[in-house]
Amino acid sequence: MMNTDVIQRKSLSEVNATIDSTHRKGWRKLLAFLGPAYLVSVGYMDPGNWATDIAGGSRFGYALIWVLLMSNFMALLLQSLSARLGVVRQLDLAQASRSTYHPAVNFTLWILAEVAIAACDLAEVLGMAIGLKLLFGLPLVWGVSITVLDTLLLLILQSYGMRKIEVFIITLVAIIGVSFLVEMLLARPSVSEIARGLVPSLPNNDALYIAIGIIGATVMPHNLYLHSSLVQTRRIDQTEKGLWSAIKYNFIDSAIALNAAFFVNSAILILAASTFFRAGMYEVADIEDAYKFLSPLLGTDWASMLFGIALIAAGQSSTITGTLAGQIVMEGYLNLRIAAWLRRLITRLIAITPAYLVIIFYGEEETGALLVLSQVILSLQLGFAIIPLIHFTSDKEKMGTFAIGPLMRTAAWIIALIIVSLNVKLVYEEVSGWLDAAGSNAWMLWITIIPICLGALGLLLFITVKPYLEKRQKEKETTVPHGTAARLQDLEKPVYRKIAICIDFSSIDALAIRSAVAQGGKDASYLLVHVVETAGAMVYGSDIDDRESAKDKDALGLYLQQLKDLGFHAELQVGFGNPRRVIPKIVKGFEADLLVMGAHGHTFFKDLIFGTTLNTVRHRVNIPVLITKEQKDKGS
Repeated sequence: MMNTDVIQRKSLSEVNATIDSTHRKGWRKLLAFLGPAYLVSVGYMDPGNWATDIAGGSRFGYALIWVLLMSNFMALLLQSLSARLGVVRQLDLAQASRSTYHPAVNFTLWILAEVAIAACDLAEVLGMAIGLKLLFGLPLVWGVSITVLDTLLLLILQSYGMRKIEVFIITLVAIIGVSFLVEMLLARPSVSEIARGLVPSLPNNDALYIAIGIIGATVMPHNLYLHSSLVQTRRIDQTEKGLWSAIKYNFIDSAIALNAAFFVNSAILILAASTFFRAGMYEVADIEDAYKFLSPLLGTDWASMLFGIALIAAGQSSTITGTLAGQIVMEGYLNLRIAAWLRRLITRLIAITPAYLVIIFYGEEETGALLVLSQVILSLQLGFAIIPLIHFTSDKEKMGTFAIGPLMRTAAWIIALIIVSLNVKLVYEEVSGWLDAAGSNAWMLWITIIPICLGALGLLLFITVKPYLEKRQKEKETTVPHGTAARLQDLEKPVYRKIAICIDFSSIDALAIRSAVAQGGKDASYLLVHVVETAGAMVYGSDIDDRESAKDKDALGLYLQQLKDLGFHAELQVGFGNPRRVIPKIVKGFEADLLVMGAHGHTFFKDLIFGTTLNTVRHRVNIPVLITKEQKDKGS
């Protein structure tokens, strides 16, 4: 299957296609694919999820186990879509977004993804610090400080290859699983009550709120970026049969790993139900309280110790996958890479700063509220990963026969609607609470938090309807009748000696070049112009040295060589930054007397969001501008 996506660096290029699955059969082939989903699964059992599981079990016993099961099905479908995107298009979710949306939209999506990763990292920092405090009596401030050191752990593991990282993560997941299996044996839960908990029911409105918390914290946005990249670490057969095989084995990998995560979350809820709920301790919702009460209730110190060990393992495993996700979103959205240790250190410092401030000024008892805040931030970002993922995997033009069918697409949209609605509700309730608590200072929230939330909602609506707007535009172009212009003869042809041609590596390039040479013939000189407008190019300009810039120059060189082979005198120039400023500068430097540009038919709505390069450029040059536009066939 031919990949028509924008040329860019491979996702996690240092480990991309490093595990060969092409020459294996049977169980050996399955083993080759096992691994990526385990790295993803730790996001479903990180410390940020423990509080809702403990609260659900202590207040309502086994009644909400069905919510965990439903959440697991949701996660399995969405993660399978993420894996399919990576396998078929060989792009991660961030790269697919970059090839689809305008740079301004992508930059905003990158900022949101980075904020979500930092919020997730905050939960992992607090989980690790709480675990160290519970096991060794270390003050939270010291525990938070120690977490900075694990910046080096991923760097060490990466030097040994992707398989070593996967083995390390699977070991930590196994530690968590074994710890809770022993806890379950000690707690002796009621099997019949567990079975009844699988039947959907909501005892009261408070149970609904806890259920919303469980579902809202189920799918972590960074996991969707992560999974679409990790599946590319396998070298696969690129035939149609080979791709279907890879999709199947990755689904098996996801099913096994996410069911393991379901077991851990269920075990936490069941443990709380069989200890705290059974003892009438309905208000236990804090991780530290759970640790403190487990030993007396179960009659052994091992109960609390295993709980603390599992907490540290969960925090450490999640912090590694969060680092990889951070690398993926930065490289995917911006095509910009910085040193791994620096990117990890920046993310960790962003996470520990609010933890330090809360502990120092408000005390250790307020860290629970900080965990809630981190989940609210994650909730706000979740839709920006789910909705593009559904659009990308539904796109028959890009996915071909691998595009998801109507049944899976309907299920995915229902899941997206449920998750986004519940998360919007959660954010609304939290912000309303902040406004009430702020009192006379509420105006500060109205000029900061409220505009950010409204802007995020507007962007969410835009990425939801964007494909439908484009489809409607295409239909409009094919149905509107056009008149036929009369032939004009005996008109003197103007003489153009220097013609600049804007190239953007789309289907319009050939028409733009053909139109230009029709104006100047072989007597004119031609300049092929392309502007690299990534966020990195905006910042670093011509100093940027990334793979995309080099690839663009090589692609431009192919056009140049073809023109020279046909006897035309031509040269090329690559610009960097905002096209509306760079193109006029290049054109004036070339002393062109004609500029040829391609148009893509932006609507008024798109013009408001993206701006108009054509209009700005033609007003900044004092020469004629020839605008070419590809005509669609009526039947297309």
